[in-house]
Amino acid sequence: MSQLVSFVIPCYRSSKTIGGVVEEIDKAMKRLSKYRYEIILVNDCSPDETFEVIRGICAERKDICGINLARNFGQHAALMAGFHYVRGDILVCLDDDGQTPADEVGKLLAKLEEGYDAVYARYEHKQHSTFRNLGSKVNEWMARVMIGKPKELYLSSYFAVKRFVVDEMLRYSNPYPYVIGLVLRTTNRITNVDVNHREREIGTSGYTVGKLFTLWFNGFTAFSIKPLRVATVLGAFSAAMGFLYGIYTSIKKLVNPNVVIGFSSLMSAVVIFGGIVMLMLGIIGEYIGRIYISMNNSPQYVVRECINERE
Repeated sequence: MSQLVSFVIPCYRSSKTIGGVVEEIDKAMKRLSKYRYEIILVNDCSPDETFEVIRGICAERKDICGINLARNFGQHAALMAGFHYVRGDILVCLDDDGQTPADEVGKLLAKLEEGYDAVYARYEHKQHSTFRNLGSKVNEWMARVMIGKPKELYLSSYFAVKRFVVDEMLRYSNPYPYVIGLVLRTTNRITNVDVNHREREIGTSGYTVGKLFTLWFNGFTAFSIKPLRVATVLGAFSAAMGFLYGIYTSIKKLVNPNVVIGFSSLMSAVVIFGGIVMLMLGIIGEYIGRIYISMNNSPQYVVRECINERE
């Protein structure tokens, strides 16, 4: 029997674009006749008419599942919600704005057939705004430094993984999911395939500075303890600098008893080291707070409504 491919698309402010993405998937999969497919559309509590459009699509197509979240949980939580409804042997995730080329999904599937467990689309020329491109670079750096992403691996929101990777991701039940981290901790058989990246025709990106910062913070607090180790190193460095400064001051006073030890230099040292201590305490507090929230069983997402739910 042919393999079933499950497309999961998180949707936010995409009432004018999601229909075109679905049509493009249909056309692409007709050319890949050896695969069957299903589509899961997850509305992340979009403030526009996105879910009404999804409702209309699902009314015409019983092979498309529509999920409406009760509030805005973020892209990665929306993906996790969709993962719980997939039945396929292969999972493909892509964006709802048409910038990720659904008609090139065959390239990702072909790489999986070569024996890879996960395949990420790589764009030679991204058509995002300068701000969004900067955010992507910071995310790349964070993933490499904090959670051990290979330097040559390019990460994007357009990717395909095998079923066992999905099953492993579903084991993660904490309220701060980070899909990239879940894939990286599951397998090292990951590769890239080059695809085109289109210009946005309608609307603007849903990512704000706050959302990007939250995404980065989720990544390194959920899958890395390196910030805590940085705190240890900075604490040791600060203590060493303070000790050396104390020796320097003592020697300076012994060599020249008339010298006046400056109040301003003392205050500068207090402010610098005090700021470092407060920063590190804030990071530790963030970890503790997330542990507390996880112990309270805060949900990754809450589904308000599901259309064409699979049994």
